[in-house]
Amino acid sequence: MFPWLRKVLANISLPHLIIVAFFLILLCSAAPLGLSIPSLISDTLRRWAMYGILVLAMVPAIQSGIGPNFGISLGIVGGLLGATISIEMGLTNPWAAVAVAMAIGGAIASVLGILYGLLLNRVKGSEMTVSTYVGFSVIAFMNIMWLSLPFSKGTLIWPLGGMGMRNNISLVDSFGHVFNNWFSFHLFGGEETGIFVPTGLIIVFLASCLLMGLFLRSKTGIAMSAAGENPAFTRAAGINVDKMRIIGTAISTALGAIGIIVYAQSYGFLQLYNAPLMMGFHCVAAILIGGASTKKATIANVLVGTFLFQGILAVALPVVNKILPESNLPDVIRIIISNGIILFALSKAKGGEVSG
Repeated sequence: MFPWLRKVLANISLPHLIIVAFFLILLCSAAPLGLSIPSLISDTLRRWAMYGILVLAMVPAIQSGIGPNFGISLGIVGGLLGATISIEMGLTNPWAAVAVAMAIGGAIASVLGILYGLLLNRVKGSEMTVSTYVGFSVIAFMNIMWLSLPFSKGTLIWPLGGMGMRNNISLVDSFGHVFNNWFSFHLFGGEETGIFVPTGLIIVFLASCLLMGLFLRSKTGIAMSAAGENPAFTRAAGINVDKMRIIGTAISTALGAIGIIVYAQSYGFLQLYNAPLMMGFHCVAAILIGGASTKKATIANVLVGTFLFQGILAVALPVVNKILPESNLPDVIRIIISNGIILFALSKAKGGEVSG
């Protein structure tokens, strides 16, 4: 047996099998209800890749020792600022627009990440509590800023003298679906019956995972992981543990900025105000479901966890909506399923490890 396959199988626990079985049951029940299986699989693939980089942002944070980064909202805010600045600049080429958005958003998020890392170094042992507080606080602060920032482009601000930025900003004239449509194709059929494969979006996600994997194998990446795993030994080896934690935090927030831009272009809209409020919890839940702990995370955890978390949401909601039409229950079920998965994932983290 291949060593990597043996390692993957060793990390499979009963909860993982239950989640996979639940996903397959939902998928199998869709056909008798008249739902399109290719459409559900297409949505699962799209959601997996569009959320993937946001979940990937958890890896450097966990590996550096600060734990699951509930403060990923800092990076998301940086990405939203970069995207709105790109739109304000009026760039018509979608590739130029998305590149500028990522560059500005990543730069803003990196600076915020360094400051955030300095804060976390002063509250060692309480990182999860402080990061949760930071995540909620920055969203509340930006609710004020979105009403005050001096943007003037019509697609960004409310019309007819309205105050502040719109809740949802269309990306149709900017960089909407630029990655999704890049080399996309339909598998096992045409546009109506086949599985839509957003090739460019998947390439961007997998390339980000590859780059993160290469970084973790670099000298700095190994030192950062060592600092997170055994700070005392790492410090004795002459490595600045606080510096490694700041590097991990800065990379995590920068990936959050890039991740929200990738997410937004796939969704077709920028969502401001309270829209990103729970994204940090979704990202943490996804990577924990994938087999990560609060002290160790891998790229495989990102790939598996994101697929399971988003796959269940993508399939469960149409199934419930078909069973219970003409009611508000599907939206209630969405909240129950998403929050239930989050609670399940967090409950598996005991003493910094994910229990099986």
